Amino acid sequence: MAAISAAAPFVARDRDLHNRALLRGWLYVVVLVLFALVLVGGATRLTGSGLSITEWKPIHGVIPPLNDAEWQEEFQLYQQIPQYAELNKGMSIEAFKSIFWWEWAHRILARSVGLVFALPLLFFWATRRIERGLGPKLAGILLLGGLQGAIGWWMVASGLVDRVSVSQYRLATHLTLAALIFTATMIVARGLAPHSEPAADRSTQRLAGFIVLLALIQIYLGGLVAGLDAGLSYNTWPLMDGKIIPGDLLILEPAWRNFFESPKTVQFVHRLGAYTLFIVVLWHMIATRRRLPGSTHARRATLLFLAVLVQASIGIGTLLMHVPLHMALTHQGFALIVLGFAAAHWRGTKGAYPLPTEIALRS
Repeated sequence: MAAISAAAPFVARDRDLHNRALLRGWLYVVVLVLFALVLVGGATRLTGSGLSITEWKPIHGVIPPLNDAEWQEEFQLYQQIPQYAELNKGMSIEAFKSIFWWEWAHRILARSVGLVFALPLLFFWATRRIERGLGPKLAGILLLGGLQGAIGWWMVASGLVDRVSVSQYRLATHLTLAALIFTATMIVARGLAPHSEPAADRSTQRLAGFIVLLALIQIYLGGLVAGLDAGLSYNTWPLMDGKIIPGDLLILEPAWRNFFESPKTVQFVHRLGAYTLFIVVLWHMIATRRRLPGSTHARRATLLFLAVLVQASIGIGTLLMHVPLHMALTHQGFALIVLGFAAAHWRGTKGAYPLPTEIALRS
């Protein structure tokens, strides 16, 4: 009897580790679907397809047009918005289908990620595989996903009446919330993973967390650039409009509008954000390698710097090539890779969540 009692904590620990492995695998699948969703969303924006479906039908909208009459009905709805009248007047039904399928794919992926997250979550909850303290984190991600769907339609609605494209404010908000959900999912997944080394010192942890924040801000700025098509002008580097600091950055009144509505200013601020992120990640790598030489934390900091270096090269190439679709999507996709790795690195500096058995032993 005493032997059984002594073995109980080890049995409980093995059970907790097994449950964490299942949850971690599920969350990694969610991360991959989110990655695909953001890429398809980027392609939808870059191909001018985002306003091709003019109604929000969360359930019925899963089924695309199935015959010529239904295609004509969808096309007639599109013909009533300013984008058709001012940009695409005379478009053929076949051309309409090509933009429709991008937007439909984006919406079906958004619905799919909701199911991929919600259904396993219910299963894990019902089978008591979610440890105390983890439930609120997962429920919070689910709520953010529901909010994201509403913001997606709020964004689309901005381009259906008085504009030929969606509001850059709403586009950047939509993209940034998607990135935030992606980040939160990655952080929870890595918190459930075993770590080979103790947590890093507080200074390293804080700087790693700050890098995640900088990456999210840079993605928001990228959303403004996309919403204003700001990457299609000033396609030189390192000079912009022939100068290191171009002129006429504050020509709109009041001055704050330039940072959201002037393509020139928005692109310049996005460049400054990239330089800031590069410098901070470089410093983080140097500091971590000095403070924790040979550690996993130092190796991750080095890989993070290399990822940012690659992303900077892709961004410059995208600008110089006048934003071709394949380069723009690569730039957006690699931004998520940098963000995801930064989030994983930050969680790695803090270590795994304490196991329930460890918490019980402490108490």
